[in-house]
Amino acid sequence: MTEESLFEIDLALEDDSDLITNWGLCQVRLVNDMNFPWLMLVPRRPDLVEITQLSAEDWSLFTGEIMSASKILQTLEKPYKLNVATLGNQVRQLHLHIIARYQDDDAWPNPIWSIPRGGKRVGEERDMILTRYRQAFAPEAD
Repeated sequence: MTEESLFEIDLALEDDSDLITNWGLCQVRLVNDMNFPWLMLVPRRPDLVEITQLSAEDWSLFTGEIMSASKILQTLEKPYKLNVATLGNQVRQLHLHIIARYQDDDAWPNPIWSIPRGGKRVGEERDMILTRYRQAFAPEAD
């Protein structure tokens, strides 16, 4: 059995987001929050809590995937600033947030956690944004 086959995403993370794609190490997910364009990277390794548990090879993959996802989010959403963070205070499973921020967003300049969560996208709106993100994250055809 491989580490990847033993991976299970925490149900709270799964319920709070939609899968965009799987990269070499991480699931790339879109957090379902109408207030912010918000990505989450979840390394597909079992029982990870801290970045210090990543192997050197996985750390290299993780940082590359953080950079790639950040650049795609910048291209899609044109934010004033990106917030990139691992917290894990409510969900221990290692996951990283990449959040597009704007000077006129409801939480600016404070952390997004300083305001109540936005409503969830539903129906056609949710489908449209997921399609947009999945196309942006799809590997380029040769």
